[in-house]
Amino acid sequence: MNLQGKKALVIGMARSGQAAARFLAKQGVQVAGADQKDEKLLGPGSQDLKKLPVSLITGEYPEIKAGDYDLVIVSPGVPNNIEPIAAAERLNIPIWSELELAGRFAQEPIIAVSGTNGKTTTTSLLGFIFKQAGIEAGVAGNIGTPLIQEVEKNRDGARGIKLWVVEVSSFQLERIVNFRPHIGVLLNLAPDHLDRHGNMENYCRTKARLFANQSPADYAVFNLDDPLVLRYMNTVPARKYGFSCSRQPHEGGIGVRGKQIIYTLRGKETTLCRTDQIRIPGHHNLENALAAAAASLLAGVDRSCVAEALASFPGVAHRMEDVRVLDGVRYVNDSKGTNPDAVLKALDSYDGPIILIAGGRHKGSSLEQLAQKIRERVKALILLGEAAPLFRQAAEAAGFKRIHEAPTLADAVALAHRIAYHGDVVLLSPGCASWDMFRDYEERGDVFRKAVAGLQGGVKSEKRAQSP
Repeated sequence: MNLQGKKALVIGMARSGQAAARFLAKQGVQVAGADQKDEKLLGPGSQDLKKLPVSLITGEYPEIKAGDYDLVIVSPGVPNNIEPIAAAERLNIPIWSELELAGRFAQEPIIAVSGTNGKTTTTSLLGFIFKQAGIEAGVAGNIGTPLIQEVEKNRDGARGIKLWVVEVSSFQLERIVNFRPHIGVLLNLAPDHLDRHGNMENYCRTKARLFANQSPADYAVFNLDDPLVLRYMNTVPARKYGFSCSRQPHEGGIGVRGKQIIYTLRGKETTLCRTDQIRIPGHHNLENALAAAAASLLAGVDRSCVAEALASFPGVAHRMEDVRVLDGVRYVNDSKGTNPDAVLKALDSYDGPIILIAGGRHKGSSLEQLAQKIRERVKALILLGEAAPLFRQAAEAAGFKRIHEAPTLADAVALAHRIAYHGDVVLLSPGCASWDMFRDYEERGDVFRKAVAGLQGGVKSEKRAQSP
C-alpha cells in the first residue's frame, strides 16, 4: 500500500498514536499529530517525533476542513464524539484505528484475540506457546506494544516474525475497515465500556467485527459456553472452531471430557493433556487455555509443545498475580480486572476470606451481581477512587456493611494489612478503569506491589486480628 504524499492526522498521541505517526512519516506521509494534553505530558516519545517531519498540535484538537487531510488515524482512548472525528465523517475522510493501519502493512498471518476478559492472558499464553515451539511470533496490540511499531521493525529487517499474536480491544475494532485475522479468537462477552458504546448490543456487535473480514480460508475460534458469543457466530464466514469447558465439541473443536482435554482436528480426535496439568489457576483460565490451545493447534504447533506450554506458563503481570505472602496473608495483584465480570472470576478463584480493594473510574456496567458476590465471599471491602460511592451504594443495597474507604491505594493496602490475619487473601481487583488516579492499570498494579513490599510483618495482637 502506497501512502506517499498523502496527508494524515493522528488523533491521540500516546503510545499507539506516536507509533502510527512515526510509521506514517517514514512512509512519506505528511503527518500532523494532535492531542488535548500539553506536550510535556506526552512523554519522551513525542520529542523523538520532532526529528521526523511530524507537526504536533497539543493542548487542543485542530479544526478539519475539506482538503486538509486524506486520512485520520484515531487512537483507542480518544472519545468518538469529538469534533475532528465528526468533521472527518462529514467530509468522508477515512478514519482508521492504528490496528487497521498495521493490518494493511503486516505481511504475516495474524492471530487476533478479543473478548471482555482474558485477552491479555490468552495473548501472552499464545506468545509463550509459539516461543516454546521455536516459532518467531510478534506479540503486540492492546497488550501494551502498538502493532504498527512491531510491523515497522519487521519491515526494516530488525525482526524475523513469522506470525502476529495481537490483543484487540473494542475501541480498536470500532475503526477497522479491512482488518482480517487469519485466526480470530473471541473469548467471552460481558458488560464493559458501556459508557463508550452506549449499550450491550453495540458493544457486542463491535466485538464481533473481529470476524467481519474473514474468508472461508480463515478460522473463528469461539466460546461455546457463552450464549452472547453464540448469538454472533451464525454469519461468520470463516471456519468455526469452538472451545468448551463443559463438553467435547462433536465436530471441529476442543473441550473437556472428564479430566481430559480433547480436540478434533482434520477429523481426528486427540487428547491434549489433563485439566489439572494447566498451571494457571481458575475456571476462567481453563477457558483461556482452551482458546490458546485451539489457535496454536490450528496454526500448526505440535501437540506436545502446546501441552508443555500449558503446564509451564506462569501467567501475566497484574492478572491474579501473587505478590507476597506475609504473616500467612496472601496479597494478589489483579489490577487488570477492570470490569465487574473480571472481579467475579477473581473472587471465585480463592477459598479463604477475601479483603477486596476495588474502585476507580466506573465504565457503566451494573454492579448488582458483583455486590451479591461480595456479600457472599468478601470479608471486608476497601474502596477508593471516583466509583467508591457507586460501589458502596451497590454493596449496601445487597446487605453488605463491612465497607471502608481509603484516599490512596497505598492507604488501602495499609488498612488491609491492619485488618487481615492468617489465611486471608488481600485482593486488588478494582472492577474499574484506572484513569482517575493512575496512568494505566500497570501503574496501579506497580503501586500496589510497592505498597505490599513495604509492609512490615510480625505477630498480630488479638485485637488487631479481629475480623472487621
